[in-house]
Amino acid sequence: MGRRYRQLSLDDRCEIARLSADGRSIRQIASALDRAPSSIAREIKRNRSRQAGYKPNFAQQQTRARRWTGSRLERETGLRQTVLDRLAQGWSPEQIAGRLARENGRKIISYETIYRFIYAQIARHKDYRWRHYLPRAKSKRGCRGRKGGGSVSFIEGRIPLSERPPDAADRQSPGHWEADLMLFSKYGQAVLTVHERQSRLLIAMRPSNKQADRIARHLGAIFATLPLHLRRTVTFDNGTEFARHNKLHRLGVETFFCDPYAPWQKGGIENAIGRMRRFIPRKTDLANLPNARFRSLVAAYNNTPRKCLDWRTPAEAFSQVLHFECESTSPLSRGRTEQEERPAYLSNKAHLYPRSSPRKRGPRGHKRVYARLQRAMHSIVSESGSPLPRGRTDRSIVTR
Repeated sequence: MGRRYRQLSLDDRCEIARLSADGRSIRQIASALDRAPSSIAREIKRNRSRQAGYKPNFAQQQTRARRWTGSRLERETGLRQTVLDRLAQGWSPEQIAGRLARENGRKIISYETIYRFIYAQIARHKDYRWRHYLPRAKSKRGCRGRKGGGSVSFIEGRIPLSERPPDAADRQSPGHWEADLMLFSKYGQAVLTVHERQSRLLIAMRPSNKQADRIARHLGAIFATLPLHLRRTVTFDNGTEFARHNKLHRLGVETFFCDPYAPWQKGGIENAIGRMRRFIPRKTDLANLPNARFRSLVAAYNNTPRKCLDWRTPAEAFSQVLHFECESTSPLSRGRTEQEERPAYLSNKAHLYPRSSPRKRGPRGHKRVYARLQRAMHSIVSESGSPLPRGRTDRSIVTR
């Protein structure tokens, strides 16, 4: 290992001044102080006075004057305002740093600088409102333990996660989902969330209760709008609300369950719920949360850049999958029949797409299906909203 670098102290500068006055060379002074000759030459050149030459006290003052005071966000007001505005929108410091680097083609600021700036304000002014700018609204840094899991005795046909196909684990192929419920302090209120593992897209709806039949019906309605290659598997925890998972098999969706007390095995949906908790905390009364506000919060999540997506948004990543699917649709080939040409996910699935007119499975029928799919996803990814930072929730939707 190399030597550790040390700043020149006032005693070192006094020694440099004495040896220089005695007529010693740069290399002789460097050898006496066990320093590199370039360090001594740079010190004398930068910190000497034009009239009096090199003086240790003057050199010490010059060195201190060059040093930056305070954080970079305290010195640059424009950058500070940009960072605070995006923190208020719910972005994490790492997302802000990554997005600024992507937009400017170079690194602008480190996420560690943002964290240190926020915690410095808390320590300096004892104003704990600054913590609401951070994703978890913690006034001190550090990890906290979590608990999770549930009973598996009421889940019939439960397949463990170890039997899930390997291509679902590497997040390289679309169509693998995770599902869970966001629960709230008021009994019976819940939000059903579904998370796509590759694009990190989040779909959320508010069921009237968490009965297993109702949850299975809502999940079926979500997956029914997707083509077969976008609804391959779904992973649950061991909550009894997913006990009717077998009803999804008719759509070609394979269902798998985490090990008991191991919700981290579906970390994507757990992370998504944690992000949504910044704006919809557990004390929220869903009965007072307007639908438009709820949709805007989900849309804000899907339009926030993610590091794991190279600072693209989940909406951008998922839209590429939909665009590829639409571009791959082609009219009937000459000499081929309708039955041979139509996609596999339309076979024997007429009940999923009710029509007022007789069924047509030609190219126009395909276009209608894709148009319906795009309209369904458009309501998820195209809503725009500016959610409040955590701790500044709407008073009308929070119980006391």
